[in-house]
Amino acid sequence: MNRQRARIEEGFFRVLMILATATVLGSLALILGTVVWRGLPALDLDMITQTPKGGYYLGKEGGILNAIVGSLYLAGGATFLALLASLPIALYLQIYATRAGHARSGRAEVIRLALDVLWGVPSIVYGAFGFIIMLWLGIRASLLAGILTLALLELPIMVRAMDETIAMVPWALKEASYALGATRLETAFRVVVRQTAPGLVTAMLLAFGRGIGDAAAVLFTAGYTDRLPDSLLGPAASLPLAVFFQLGTPFPAVQDRAYASALVLTILILILSIVSRRLAGRLTKHVIR
Repeated sequence: MNRQRARIEEGFFRVLMILATATVLGSLALILGTVVWRGLPALDLDMITQTPKGGYYLGKEGGILNAIVGSLYLAGGATFLALLASLPIALYLQIYATRAGHARSGRAEVIRLALDVLWGVPSIVYGAFGFIIMLWLGIRASLLAGILTLALLELPIMVRAMDETIAMVPWALKEASYALGATRLETAFRVVVRQTAPGLVTAMLLAFGRGIGDAAAVLFTAGYTDRLPDSLLGPAASLPLAVFFQLGTPFPAVQDRAYASALVLTILILILSIVSRRLAGRLTKHVIR
């Protein structure tokens, strides 16, 4: 009787897992299919090599080069700034705030809780916060303001991902480093970072993907312009906002261009994912198995 009940439970949860997997894969296929079906016919070389010209949002000539370059500037700059702060925080949580044997530290747990809360804050709140800071500092909507706001948005994501990655390093490996006379700082950068390099790259990609695809955080801070960004203090366009503005027009041709913009954004993230995986694969030679 117990064995039959166990079979029924196992079969039920297997069907549940299959349905959940099919739902996720089906949703992904539906989204990608819609973007490709609507966007591919509208995508051409001029669209990715030209900036918007007069009447572009009415269906005339031009492209989204300004949004492509602006998105790369915004997400790249934000990811770089977030990395400068995230890696030291993650190393502090795992090297300095954690005792031998992975004993829980109240101080570290409070920091992790704060980061989890920040991770869950809606991006529009980051945008509003960045806008208030801009007004306080007397800065206009600009590339710099967008980078700083996105860096705050990416920071908790990158720190928590790096924290979980570094937590997988065996404590015995750190103890061996200490036994050889290395300091905590030397152990952190010469042992832990080298050991977790593939995971750290993945954490950076995760944060970069969130930054390049976010519209709410840059709506009030980075602004929008049809020109290529030429200054940190000037406005910058972004692909998510390009999609938003083009979908808001009543012209079908422009709406199709919005899907083409979404397709370009998807391709950019796909290329970055492939590059990061190849880079992570090369960095695995430093991992002790």
